[in-house]
Amino acid sequence: MAANDIRYETYHSQLEKIIENVEKVMVGKREATELSVVALLTGGHILLEDVPGVGKTMMVRSIAQSVGAKFNRIQFTPDLLPSDLTGVSIYNQKTMEFEFRPGPLMGNIVLADEINRTSPKTQSALLEAMEENSITVDGITHQLPEPFFVMATQNPIEYEGTYPLPEAQLDRFLLKIKMGYPTANEEMQVLSRNEKQHPIHELTSVLTIEDLLELQSKVKSVYVEESVKQYIIDLVLRTRTHSGIHLGVSPRGSLALMKTAQAYALLLDRDYVIPDDIKYLAKSVLCHRMILKPEARFDGYTQEKIVDEILKRTPVPVLRKENV
Repeated sequence: MAANDIRYETYHSQLEKIIENVEKVMVGKREATELSVVALLTGGHILLEDVPGVGKTMMVRSIAQSVGAKFNRIQFTPDLLPSDLTGVSIYNQKTMEFEFRPGPLMGNIVLADEINRTSPKTQSALLEAMEENSITVDGITHQLPEPFFVMATQNPIEYEGTYPLPEAQLDRFLLKIKMGYPTANEEMQVLSRNEKQHPIHELTSVLTIEDLLELQSKVKSVYVEESVKQYIIDLVLRTRTHSGIHLGVSPRGSLALMKTAQAYALLLDRDYVIPDDIKYLAKSVLCHRMILKPEARFDGYTQEKIVDEILKRTPVPVLRKENV
């Protein structure tokens, strides 16, 4: 086995450690955990849309503890101000200078809980930090720590008193995922594990921040053949010309699909991307970036159905062995 293969095996085993550690707390959420790790590896962010009580907060806390990261939770409310996220400058009478008091965005892994309950102005402060990896307070720019990962949640069943994210802001999220309810057997395991104390209290870190930063840098070296890049472009172009779509996926979506595929390949112990990686990730990456026409909704179309249709109609490239 070549030295490079040995190193990739090490990266794969490190990622498996994170997932296995999270699964000590989260029962039956392998797919959501994998997608969260994929987003973490790419430096992207997740929008998690699901009903209350399915473990969204525990998911983020488990990932943070698994990599020894600083975890901050922000409960979004209608009266939350941008400064409540970014921090403020306070005048120190002893030093006769202004001192920056950082807000909860100054963390490695941040849970933005119920993001659609706060005003668009405060939402924009968070989304700006996600895009720029920095915040500006009183004209001074402060760099956010690395890694910086946001998982924002929103409740799909309550609309009163909420401010839905505009489509242009939804595009800032790398992935949109759902966790769903557990099965009867999985829920029995949840009850058993929590009978005496919550398993989150016994969770220890399996990686360091330095390990995670190395993994993030390694994702960029995962090979993407030209035919796979063309496959991504073909899929995205079809979203822009589909009769049921008012606004298709932007180039940011193409880039997101390639980056997540690189991270997913590394997770599966490969140093190259295959078309199946693209097909697996397509819905999570593309659906929230598309706007349906009203008549398409009336006819029963959803973003998920359209992506399925596009995947079926788009020719899948055949990789040449010499290129992988």
